[in-house]
Parts: sequence; C-alpha cells; structure tokens
Amino acid sequence: MHDVIIIGAGPAGLSTAFWCDELGLDTLLLEQAERCGGQLHRVYNPIKNYLGIETSNGQELLELFTKDVDTADFDLWTQTSIAAIDLKAKRLKLQSGEDLQSISVVIATGVRPRQLGVPGEKEFVGKGMIESGTRDRELFAGRDICVVGGGDAAVENALLLAEVCPTVTLVHRGKKLRARRELAQRLQSSHRITVFTESIVKRIIGDEEVVAVEVARKEGLKPFQIAVRGVLIRIGVEPNTELFREQLEVDDKGYIRVDSEQETSVPMVFAVGDVSNPIAPTISGATGAGATAAKVIAARLNA
Repeated sequence: MHDVIIIGAGPAGLSTAFWCDELGLDTLLLEQAERCGGQLHRVYNPIKNYLGIETSNGQELLELFTKDVDTADFDLWTQTSIAAIDLKAKRLKLQSGEDLQSISVVIATGVRPRQLGVPGEKEFVGKGMIESGTRDRELFAGRDICVVGGGDAAVENALLLAEVCPTVTLVHRGKKLRARRELAQRLQSSHRITVFTESIVKRIIGDEEVVAVEVARKEGLKPFQIAVRGVLIRIGVEPNTELFREQLEVDDKGYIRVDSEQETSVPMVFAVGDVSNPIAPTISGATGAGATAAKVIAARLNA
C-alpha cells in the first residue's frame, strides 16, 4: 500500500514526486517510456521563461530536474505500462501482471502532438516527416517543405525553415492564422513562404521518401498536389486521458477537470500538468501543480 502513485514522469510528475518525498510520503512514480522527462525530450529551442533558470533546450532542463533522482526516497519505475485502473479503489494492474494499491493517485500523463490521420503520415516517419524545425533545419536545408497548422508553433517552424529552404508552404484549415500578430506579420513579409488558408492536407505522397502533399482547398474543388521533400505537422496537442475518461470528469477535448487543489471529480485522485491545463500549459505551471497536489495529499493523510 503506497501513500501516492503518480502516473507520468514529466515535469509535473517529477515535481509531485520530489514534493511527496519532502513531505515524507511513500511514493511510487510510474513512467511508460524508457526515460522520465515527457515533453522536455521534444523541446529543442532555448527555454527562457522558467523563473530563475535558462537552458538551451529541454534536455538540459531535464538534467537539472533529475540530478537528485537517484538519491531521492521515492521509487521510479520506467518502461511500465498500465493495463487497467480503478480510480475509486486506487487500484492499478500493470501490463506485467502486477497489482498495485495506493491511498491516492496523481495523474500526470501530459499531452501528445495531434496527428492529421491521413495516408502517408505514419508511413513516412523518418522518411521526410520533420519532428522539429529547430532540430532538423540543417537536415532539410535546400528542400521544399510543407508545414501544416496555423498557430504559433506552425508559423515559428515555417519561419525557421524558410531561412534554409527554397520554399515553405503553410497549410491551415481556418480562414485566419491563430498565430500572434508579430509572427503572422513576419510570415507575410517572407518571399519564400506561401500560405493556403481554408485548406487541408488529404494525404502525404512518396516512395522511399516524401515527394508531395495532396491539398484540398474547398469542398467540391479538385485536390491538387504540391511537390515537397519534407512535412512538419503542428496542429496542436491532445491529452493522454483515454485510460481515465470513463471514470472522472473531462472537458469536451478530453482534458481532466480539477479544482483549486488539483483534485479531480474522484476523491483523492489528482491531475497535474498539461493533462489538466488546456489554457496555459507551461513547465512552471506543471511543477507548481505538482507541489499543490503533494501538499494537499500530505495534509489529508496527516490530519
């Protein structure tokens, strides 16, 4: 019987675990991946907005977050997948067959990049699909590129790639870009970037690598192809909540609803980080939410 089981070892889960350790709680931290860190592994640009710390990328910040993991008094199990969970009973069954029980559960499963769900998207991973304009810019230099999306991330990546690529085509399904005004203005001034609004990518085409995208502009009009050698998708994120959605309250996008103490609709089940914060998902917000949940749990168990 653990005091706390934390699901997910990104910034929110790690913060919760360290605070639980500080407060003397018997804590088990579960992570599905080989390493903890969550989305920090996909942050390749400098991080300048975490108060008091500036790092060149997410990996560098993760090293600061985890420097004391080996000496902390909580258990960290990586490569651990959950087969089933009963949130009311606080009971988990792992894919390995092991059963776990706790007094409280903290969900810190984060979010994942939203996918287009079109033919070619999965088939060409590693064969022309770009993960990051920052990390992969030099690899795709000199190639014509398609960026899908209309928010800050899509526009920022389009601008970065336009510095080294002959042409960048930005495809956005909405009438107007959602990106900040200053980014949209920079986009408009770039002679290398072409923007298609009210448009969608229907499929990604290739043989050994990506060679084109098929774009549909409006209903009823014939789709057309654009020759490209790389595709980057930035159409937002979605929460990793499929395991929990039938057992607690979520919003219309699947994000877990929590109160001011980070508690969900199920007593002694908490959610922290991006999985419960669609409005302002930040690293600082995630770590702060973890501290809140840990303090609330400790106060209740010690009452």
